[in-house]
Amino acid sequence: MRIGVREGDIVQADVEAVVVNLFEGVDSPGGATGAVDVALGGKISDLIARERFKGKMGEVAVLESGGRLPATEVILSGLGKAADFTPERVWKAAATAAKKAQELGLRSLATVAHGAGVGGLEADVSAFGTAVGSLLGAYRYLEYKGEKPNRELAEIDLWERDRAKVAVFGEAVRRAEIVAQAVALARDLVNRPPVAKTPEKLAEAALDLGRETGLEVEVLEPPALEALGMGGLLGVARGSAVPPRLIVLRHRGTGGGKTLGLVGKGLTFDSGGISLKPADGMEEMKGDMAGGAAVLAAMGAVARLKLPGDFLGIIPATENMPGGGAQKPGDILRTMRGKTVEVINTDAEGRLILADALTYAAKLQAAAVVDLATLTGACVVALGHVASGLLGNDSSLLAAVEKAAGAAGERVWRLPLFDDYKEQLKSEVADLKNVGGRPAGTITAAWFLAEFVEELPWAHLDIAGTFFNAKPAAWAVAGGTGVGVLTLVELARQWSA
Repeated sequence: MRIGVREGDIVQADVEAVVVNLFEGVDSPGGATGAVDVALGGKISDLIARERFKGKMGEVAVLESGGRLPATEVILSGLGKAADFTPERVWKAAATAAKKAQELGLRSLATVAHGAGVGGLEADVSAFGTAVGSLLGAYRYLEYKGEKPNRELAEIDLWERDRAKVAVFGEAVRRAEIVAQAVALARDLVNRPPVAKTPEKLAEAALDLGRETGLEVEVLEPPALEALGMGGLLGVARGSAVPPRLIVLRHRGTGGGKTLGLVGKGLTFDSGGISLKPADGMEEMKGDMAGGAAVLAAMGAVARLKLPGDFLGIIPATENMPGGGAQKPGDILRTMRGKTVEVINTDAEGRLILADALTYAAKLQAAAVVDLATLTGACVVALGHVASGLLGNDSSLLAAVEKAAGAAGERVWRLPLFDDYKEQLKSEVADLKNVGGRPAGTITAAWFLAEFVEELPWAHLDIAGTFFNAKPAAWAVAGGTGVGVLTLVELARQWSA
């Protein structure tokens, strides 16, 4: 899909549809929306007066231009209340409009930059969010569809009358195109069937990305993992006929700076192992590698953006299967850090593979590390499907992740990591257990990880509730969300600065 910037008045755009917006509670549209309303003879004002459109977030309306504009249709996208306006609402409003255009079989769109006027956002923020949202709203996973759509959205232009803003828009759109491509890659990987993304094939995808972007990619196979003493990763992999991989990616910037480590859980399919999951919904466990997908995709974007910082990506990749050689409840594993773990539940496997990956990040001299993982069902209970859980041991790093998420338009919520919770992980026969019981499951899982970072500044994102849309939303289709990519790339930009 081509996306660009045009200087001019959007009412003059000769495309199939123009996209404008409206805040909730506005009685009389202004700006570009007002200009389009005038050209349409007050059709938008009439919708508002009849309460057929209220401007709520996710609300969309389609109007025929009737020859009053060069465009054949007008798509009106709600921005929600002005007091609640954020970068998240920019990309969601843009995605809602683009998704509707895709559903209508439209091929070309002209859009205003949401929030650049009365929304009060900086020009680059509104342009970036509008471009990212438009591209992601048009996303569809069609890899295994025999019958492809006859018409797809192919061209999107952001229109701006102010010449001074056009150059700013151009740079923001270029960056947005790279980031949206990364989110789409993460979504594709999550949506792909397990047989097409085994640890070996996920490693091949990383190698391909390295060739495309210049990332350094190293893939460690079982003999190397055994030599490193990665008993957590190897223990989880024991039940699978498919051997595990540890994928290591590096982006070297201008040099001399500290390295930010990004670690992503790469469980390419999670049956639960001997502690077998229920059959209902198990198909979604093809996405238990969403953290790894986010890290892989974000590292690709970092390389394409040529950020000056130094970054390290680590993805422990394996299946968790109930084979004859599978680890059993009661087994004791020795991790790379030397700590022993009593396995109480084989379905608490993500923390076992992350333990070794976090240890390896420290070995490779990461100055700080952020991990992403579909780690606990408890996080879904606590935060639902609205926000990712955020925990860690360093207040500055946690604040940086929160800032990056806010700027990127993703929601995170900080949970406490009080020492008291650590008591739940005590084992009678090993250094610690891999589960701490039902109370505070997200927090005790994070405490487990904390045992393997020790003094290294560390932040943990539990994306169990946000990695997958079970049903379509106004701004997204069902399936993988690519959550975390936007936040990681923005964090990488801040780290580089």
